[in-house]
Amino acid sequence: MTLPDAWRSLTQFTDARIALGRSGASLPTREVLKFGLAHAQARDAIHQPFDSDKVAQSLECLGLRTLTVQSAAPDRHSFLQRPDLGRQLSLESRNQLTQLRNDSPDLVLVVGDGLSSWAVHRQACELVRALLPYLSELGISLGPVVLAHQARVALADDVGECLHAKAVAMLIGERPGLSSPDSLGVYMTWSPSRGRRDAERNCISNVRPEGLNWDAAAFKLAWLLEQAFIRRLSGVKLKDESDNPALYGRVKPHLTQVNALREK
Repeated sequence: MTLPDAWRSLTQFTDARIALGRSGASLPTREVLKFGLAHAQARDAIHQPFDSDKVAQSLECLGLRTLTVQSAAPDRHSFLQRPDLGRQLSLESRNQLTQLRNDSPDLVLVVGDGLSSWAVHRQACELVRALLPYLSELGISLGPVVLAHQARVALADDVGECLHAKAVAMLIGERPGLSSPDSLGVYMTWSPSRGRRDAERNCISNVRPEGLNWDAAAFKLAWLLEQAFIRRLSGVKLKDESDNPALYGRVKPHLTQVNALREK
């Protein structure tokens, strides 16, 4: 006999694994099957190839120039076994970017597959679309969007150093969860260079419609960028206070962002 769960009404507010119910001393068959599906989706998200050409087409429709690079990890197996290789560019890609370093943009966006190419395919372009009006308001010049295969977070520091960017933001697929195989993370670093520590980055996590939606994430990133350019720092020294209207600077949430923040 399967007993109803008193918490089931709470599932309308989250897709997290709550209110699973029970059948005797076990989970109901329905939940066992859903667990198996979620586990399979998480594994697929890690191993699905990054379709950078498709992402590039979507970004070019927004009027953005793109470049495709490869980390020092030659394949997915190496990427998973050797995280250090995913944090550095291949020699060919580094030479490719170094030729463009005279542009010295204010900001470079790096879109990396990370541990979930699903996240990049579903979230990255929509987040960039929501971010562009803020960059225009702030007068922040944007370099080419770099699409990175077999990428870890710190790869953005290598990219930013090669392009002489003042700041870099890495949009990367997060480690899949059992209810979130398509969650995107954003890592912003001021004055990127190889060897930067994790404490020198600001992180925005769980960017997806069921988590922090694109509009809210775009404003949060814009606020952090504005403060980074004013204070010339990032990481633990730059606290995210974008939810405090008293601390808004030049940029304020657009109407869609206001609604998104209210729904959070």
